[in-house]
Amino acid sequence: METMAFDPDLLRRYDRPGPRYTSYPTAPQFHAGFGEAQLRDAATASNGDPIPRRLSLYVHVPFCASPCFYCGCNRIITRDKARGEAYLARLYREIALTAQLFDRDREVIQLHFGGGTPNFLTPEQLREVVDTLRSHFHFSGSGERDISIELDPRFVTPQDIAQLADIGFNRASFGVQDFDPAVQVAVNRVQSVEETRAVVDACRAHGFRSVNVDLIYGLPKQSLDGFAKTLELVTAMRPDRFAVYSYAHLPQLFKPQRQIDAADLPDAETKLALLQLAIARLTAAGYVYIGMDHFALPDDDLAIAQARGGLHRNFMGYTTHADSDLVGLGVSAISHIGDSFSQNPRDLPSWQLALDEGRLPVFRGMRLDEDDQLRADLIQALMCQGEVPIRALERRYAITFDQYFAEALVRLQPLVQDGLVRLERECIRVTSRGRLLLRNIAMCFDRYLDQPATVATPRFSRAI
Repeated sequence: METMAFDPDLLRRYDRPGPRYTSYPTAPQFHAGFGEAQLRDAATASNGDPIPRRLSLYVHVPFCASPCFYCGCNRIITRDKARGEAYLARLYREIALTAQLFDRDREVIQLHFGGGTPNFLTPEQLREVVDTLRSHFHFSGSGERDISIELDPRFVTPQDIAQLADIGFNRASFGVQDFDPAVQVAVNRVQSVEETRAVVDACRAHGFRSVNVDLIYGLPKQSLDGFAKTLELVTAMRPDRFAVYSYAHLPQLFKPQRQIDAADLPDAETKLALLQLAIARLTAAGYVYIGMDHFALPDDDLAIAQARGGLHRNFMGYTTHADSDLVGLGVSAISHIGDSFSQNPRDLPSWQLALDEGRLPVFRGMRLDEDDQLRADLIQALMCQGEVPIRALERRYAITFDQYFAEALVRLQPLVQDGLVRLERECIRVTSRGRLLLRNIAMCFDRYLDQPATVATPRFSRAI
């Protein structure tokens, strides 16, 4: 993939809402016609594959001790630890029900805890969850196996990190967003450099394979000087990966954002300058741009997987485990099993009720038809490798690419003229000018964008 070019005029021109393509079709296309019976059928079919895929498990922990005003994630604000215990009781029922769907010889190659704030749970509770999963699923003994967790540095200690390492966690992601005190007060997230550095260092001391740091640009009170200082501080910590998200101010959708004064938000020019600053500082510090807000050191598994053509993108972001079915557990969690997507209820009472009644908690999903699978493969290659493998898709799906995608290629033509992509005989290749506009390129091939959808579930920055 080519190196990245930053063109503010081009970015302004293509600044429009669009999916992040953690899936295709995207979650707004899921429907209530896909339920428990359809999920069971999808799991049975995936077990019957000649070489069944390995499993990636995702556990959603929805609780946070305090609200971050920028957040657009599905979370519940509480300091009542008893709610965590009640949640785990239902989660264990879901684990038992879900594990029955899969042949025991299917290996778990990845486990990820997201939220919310997963370290709302104590290390002892997290150990119990992992032990329960191990008792129901067959965990791989491979050195490739990942057990990862998103952590809020304000509520975790170096001693906690030692316990997590003993449980088997080997990857961690920390929310920072911005160290500028004025920004932290404006978003209700006061977090010191020292406590963040302490837990990052603890991960290294206890053998974690990688550490990710999340930043957000476009927050209230954010300035170029303040963000430059944040970038200086976090690059000095030398995490293996960065995710640099754009803040989307949608107070009509997300109540916490109503606490943010829109007058404090940086204007469009400043927001673009913040992004440019982040890219310049991270690349100067030796990080490789992976795509869709993500950067990694050249020796990190993500960068290596991209170089080898083995990068994958799903609801957990970029991952190296392309050959796996994703099994989501917990409220709002999404699964991708075989040629299906399914999602648990987004509200806690509905998720609890299903499990109390002994049902798999599925409230919507979809089965992908052949066109969905073709476009999903195309968009996956585009988002991960920066190219559309024309001839490979023709062979795999028995199509003539130019005929099948005639309308998409018409939509793509202005992007070709603007130098975002090059049309070559064997592939459509993203250029250096197009690397920051991957979603705009992918949207040309999305057949659902002009069709009505169900309730949208946009994913903006992570909560922690």
